[in-house]
Amino acid sequence: MNFVRSRLSIGNIVGQRCRRVTETWSHRAMCNKPQETKAESNRADRGFKLPGYRPSKMDKKFLIWTGRFKTVDQIPTFVSFEMIDAARNKMRVRICYIMIAATIVACMVMVFLGKRAVARNESLASLNMEKKARWREEALRERSAAEAVSDKTQ
Repeated sequence: MNFVRSRLSIGNIVGQRCRRVTETWSHRAMCNKPQETKAESNRADRGFKLPGYRPSKMDKKFLIWTGRFKTVDQIPTFVSFEMIDAARNKMRVRICYIMIAATIVACMVMVFLGKRAVARNESLASLNMEKKARWREEALRERSAAEAVSDKTQ
């Protein structure tokens, strides 16, 4: 197993080295044209802005709950997608915090109920043994009733 692991790690190292070498090589080595940089392409994109987004009822509630607007009347018909996305992210984080708090409270309640059950000398093992004893008694009753019925018919 160690032999296989060592071979896999050597393969990863060699693969990373080859990848680094090929990334540095230019595919257009013979071309003298300067390649377009990202800064030039971003200049053209600066003038382009995503069109407005018409918020749904839930989005409007999120905008109000996150404090972007005070009332529904203040929300414009078109809102930038970034504002909606920020409001959704804030609500997502708040909901996660609420879920964490609810989980902690539920754990505390379970601990409290478990301690009460221990005080009453209840445990899962004793409850299961009682349940199985009841099932055995019911099975014995059913067998004796079935035997009584079969004796009467003979």
